[in-house]
Amino acid sequence: MAANGKSVLWVDDEAELLEPHRMFLRDKGFFVESATNAEDGAELLRRRGFDLVLLDEQMPGMRGLDAFREFREIAPNLDIVMVTKSEEDTTLMEALGADVGAYLVKPVTPRQVYAVVARLLEGARIHHQALARRFVERFRALQAESFRDLDWRGWIDRFTELTQWDLDLVAACETGLTETLRGLYPDMRREFATFIRREYPRWLRDLGGGRPPLSVDVVHEFLLPIIDRDRQALFVVIDCLRLDQWRSIEPSLTALFEIETTHYFSILPTATPYSRNALFSGLFPCEIAARFPDWWGEREDETLNAHERDLLGAQLAELGKQVPVRYEKISSAQEADDLERRLGSFFAADGIGACVFNFIDLLTHGRSESAILYEVARDETALRELTEQWFRRSAAFSLLREAARRGVKVLITSDHGSIHCQTPATVFAKRDATPNLRYKFGEDLRAENPDYALSFSNEDLLKLPRRGLGANTLLATGDTFFVYPTKLREYQSRYRGSFLHGGVTPEECILPIALLTPR
Repeated sequence: MAANGKSVLWVDDEAELLEPHRMFLRDKGFFVESATNAEDGAELLRRRGFDLVLLDEQMPGMRGLDAFREFREIAPNLDIVMVTKSEEDTTLMEALGADVGAYLVKPVTPRQVYAVVARLLEGARIHHQALARRFVERFRALQAESFRDLDWRGWIDRFTELTQWDLDLVAACETGLTETLRGLYPDMRREFATFIRREYPRWLRDLGGGRPPLSVDVVHEFLLPIIDRDRQALFVVIDCLRLDQWRSIEPSLTALFEIETTHYFSILPTATPYSRNALFSGLFPCEIAARFPDWWGEREDETLNAHERDLLGAQLAELGKQVPVRYEKISSAQEADDLERRLGSFFAADGIGACVFNFIDLLTHGRSESAILYEVARDETALRELTEQWFRRSAAFSLLREAARRGVKVLITSDHGSIHCQTPATVFAKRDATPNLRYKFGEDLRAENPDYALSFSNEDLLKLPRRGLGANTLLATGDTFFVYPTKLREYQSRYRGSFLHGGVTPEECILPIALLTPR
């Protein structure tokens, strides 16, 4: 057996002529066995496992493609390379349609055969080794580069880079290197909170100055240019979608769309009543409360997001666009099924079709209450995998496929992200304090450890509705969640390990926004 443990079965009636090729593979460390017909090849497969089969397409007896199907029945996950003398397109298309691993046309050199075999059997290992080497080299530089010197563009670049490394290392099963990478996250989050404490009030004081796109800019900067050029556009908001979750579902869309992804910052707090209303209205919360007082009350629940269609229409009118708006909010399986039944009519008229999908937000909230959900979404990696599984079977994906089929451009984004919380942060508050776990409003609020929260005593700095004298705002930093001294153990057992939002971390604040152009 070869040192690398990889074995190859070569099925070809010209076995003697191919001995130099087999010797070349053996010299490269592969175990190679041969058969001169498909029947003998099938028998060898039944007796022992092989990692790859090189299969001649034109042999006496059973055709290569028929043999391919039989071999796949014996070993469903087997890599099979079709080798043929035929250069006809029909043969090639048949082979590709049968999902062969690769296709070689004779005559072939030993090195050509080796290149295909190595790619299929060793490609992943070689790629993972190269990835690990690149990461180790880059990690040394990342350790030396300070987060403190970053401006908002630098924060986007750094966070997107770390997110991609996380995705790549997890995909390569590099557990140790993934943990090494995540060792940078606590410092990243601390410095990000310091950055936001310093810069966010300045951004809001000088909206025309050097600042990033915020929630209030999404429609004007990203959606309006689409509707200026086209008669129809689809605007999709997936509530609570983090950047890493977007990166995990993006490959499902690349066959349908050309994708241009950029990023924006959520307003604070990074919670649905604030960030998503700002997104649809183009207004900060204090402006919504002043302009539409009947739509903004003291209760901070889903009722504050009951007027998103009207807010979007009002924003478009203020921007000089009298555009028809169709709006759907999908929060249940029944609503998703209903939307899928109406896809044709949804795209029947010109204008903007706006859809909000609440699954991920419902998942992160429900995870704190359900032991089953907690188990299947135990950490960031599991949450990404669950997001992928949902998306591929979701009404959101069906909607996007229909948009691609009809040639409708799509703007897809999130309203805020979430953070995997592990650290309880004790806060002291009066009875009027709001109950949220990552942000609080109330009189005389303070955190026992000031490093665990940003405190603002003036709502005007954050453009939030005023709550009266003595009221202040606490926003959680890092992976903390707020607990009261009297309920410390209860909150720890219930919420430790939860995915929460409303605070100040890159995961909650830095969001993807992607233009999808049908291919």
